[in-house]
Amino acid sequence: WSPMTTNELKAFFNEHLVPRKFYSLNGNHKNRICIEKTPDGWNVYFSDGKEKVGLLHFANESEACLRMRDEIKKLMEQVYGLTWKNSIMA
Repeated sequence: WSPMTTNELKAFFNEHLVPRKFYSLNGNHKNRICIEKTPDGWNVYFSDGKEKVGLLHFANESEACLRMRDEIKKLMEQVYGLTWKNSIMA
């Protein structure tokens, strides 16, 4: 396990061809999985445009990024039937 930043998460998504329509690394964006910095940590959630669904709060950036990566992985599997090797996800 190694720490992850939002910049590294963005690079990971680009490398794995994750469509931008699935996520936002800058906070709230309608119909996307979002990550945002808060005064006391980081949030990961799905935005339906009106509310933050499944809001999860993390104490640090790395934990939030790893959770968002896992959520995007699940989404890619559901939408495209794609799976990433565990070695890639480490």
